[in-house]
Amino acid sequence: MDESVFVIAEIGSVHDGSFGNALKLVDLAAGVGADAVKFQMHIAEAETLRDAPMPPYFSGEPRFEYFQRTAFEMEQWADLMAAADGQGLAFLCSAFSVEAVNRLEELQVTAHKVPSGEVTNIPLLKEMGRTGKTVYLSSGMSSWAELDEAVAAVRDAGGDLVMLQCTSAYPCPIEQLGLNVMSEMRARYDAPVGLSDHSLSVHVAPVAVALGATVVEKHLTISTDMYGSDAAHSLSPEQFSRMVDAVREAERLLAAKVDKDEMARNMEEMKRIFEKSIVSVTDIPRGAVITMDMLGLKKPGGGLPPRDLDTVAGQRARVAIPKDTILSLDCLSD
Repeated sequence: MDESVFVIAEIGSVHDGSFGNALKLVDLAAGVGADAVKFQMHIAEAETLRDAPMPPYFSGEPRFEYFQRTAFEMEQWADLMAAADGQGLAFLCSAFSVEAVNRLEELQVTAHKVPSGEVTNIPLLKEMGRTGKTVYLSSGMSSWAELDEAVAAVRDAGGDLVMLQCTSAYPCPIEQLGLNVMSEMRARYDAPVGLSDHSLSVHVAPVAVALGATVVEKHLTISTDMYGSDAAHSLSPEQFSRMVDAVREAERLLAAKVDKDEMARNMEEMKRIFEKSIVSVTDIPRGAVITMDMLGLKKPGGGLPPRDLDTVAGQRARVAIPKDTILSLDCLSD
């Protein structure tokens, strides 16, 4: 592979409005080998009515109040960006409103993220595209027709795209992840593809990499027992670290090209130890016609190979051949 897979630690709202937890999650993301952290910028007044329903997997408090309670001030966002930069991490943040895009632009983010629920929000996508920056587009709730419209909106406005296959189920069963969609996206949109993985497995990401994912996004939490909408569907630091290790191993596997002939040449000693030669299984007198019952195939290799067994049978012994001798052409008549 020419470039390393971009691993995004999705923090989302796992911090539950605690700036200290948000900073700790940035540190954890760096420690587990992520390349980027991704938050969510919710501006309650700009994106939701007060009576909007909560998702089925989290009904702990009204959505409007939850977004208000867990929001950060601009100074805090700037500090989070600085913390990520200090750890060598890219900073990403999902925007759920045009107002959020504008705030992120004030913060001078280098890319934008479209959450799955905003794919049909064409004004939002155009605003992201007008920045001219890379737009990561999660596809978790969308049909091909909706994705076609979204892609056109971003590109017509001037943005670049990375398409992320995603299934908006929390947690997502393995059977619904749809890794096959990545290749369809790559062909349909001529864009890099990746996976936003909402399963609880650490094994999905390396499979996605083998299928061509250049980006992997996965939720990270301090503990799966934390309160909120995301923690129960996230990986612990230990699990996330194992996933990253598996991704990097998959990269090495895919990058390591082997020439079978060259490898075989380098295996001569192993071949001699493990392969077999044609041997005598009984004493064979000089001049005797060698019959099949006089021959066997035994380790080590290096003598006449098993493929020559039929050729050796029927020839005469040029010399007396003791039992358990590796046969050579010198033992045989012309």
